[in-house]
Amino acid sequence: MRIEGNFEGILTWLANQGLEVVLLVLAAALLTRAIGKIARMWTGRIDARHEGEELWSEEAKHLHSLIQVISYVAVGVLYILIGIQILLRFGVNLVALVAPATVLGAALGFGAQKIVQDFLAGFFVFAERQYGYGDIVELTTSTGVSAGTVEDVTLRVTRLRTLDGEAVIVPNGQVITSVNQSQDWARAIIDVPVPNNADMDKAHDVLAEVCREIVDDERVGAYVLDEPTVMGVQSIKLEQTVIRLLARTKPGMQWEVGRRMRAVILRRFRAEGIVLEPEALAAIRAGMVRPQTGEGAV
Repeated sequence: MRIEGNFEGILTWLANQGLEVVLLVLAAALLTRAIGKIARMWTGRIDARHEGEELWSEEAKHLHSLIQVISYVAVGVLYILIGIQILLRFGVNLVALVAPATVLGAALGFGAQKIVQDFLAGFFVFAERQYGYGDIVELTTSTGVSAGTVEDVTLRVTRLRTLDGEAVIVPNGQVITSVNQSQDWARAIIDVPVPNNADMDKAHDVLAEVCREIVDDERVGAYVLDEPTVMGVQSIKLEQTVIRLLARTKPGMQWEVGRRMRAVILRRFRAEGIVLEPEALAAIRAGMVRPQTGEGAV
């Protein structure tokens, strides 16, 4: 009789609370898919709006990252609420769990300090807009430097895509310094080694003319924010003098502008009869090739 009574009680629970548990689990699964679909829809709209554009605005990059984070947080909150409802259906007294939960929370706090640190660091990444989706960054951690394009930012990790196509996952709490190379504006630095036996005044005039003409260049003129400047002599060596040029560009386009200016300088020097030493020629040509670490410095 006792077994029959217990069996009837189990059937009664399955017909009531058990069915509610199943419905809650199904609701959690459906809502998770809905949240993911809505997030993908909004990010898809942002991507479509800027399709074909080489440069995204800071607002668009921040909004793209913010939508991803909100979707992750919404799913987390959903799971917590559904979990509480399931515990209630099993007859668990949540008030009695307050004290054990406090002790367990303190233990997890000590044991998972790095995870908490990651979440706090991720929060400040978004609050301070340090970087976002599509930015070109260099993240310095205790193990080295990770450079690449930001593909995804969550409260816990940042995912980068390097120039070689490698996906790098960096915990936010492990980032010591972050260098954003594509925020607001950028600067191309072009060092031109001129032989000491050349006419320095003539070389300076050629470089100044290149700076004036690059603003209207058909390839990179749209990326140059203002006329580049010839800063003058950067260093003097035994066989050559290095003259530095600075160009303020749109974010992320400093490498393209730098490569174009080097190509124009080589052509103009050749036309003016300024012959570069083999080592200087190799140095300039090396700057015309995209570096292999991240996007690299010019």
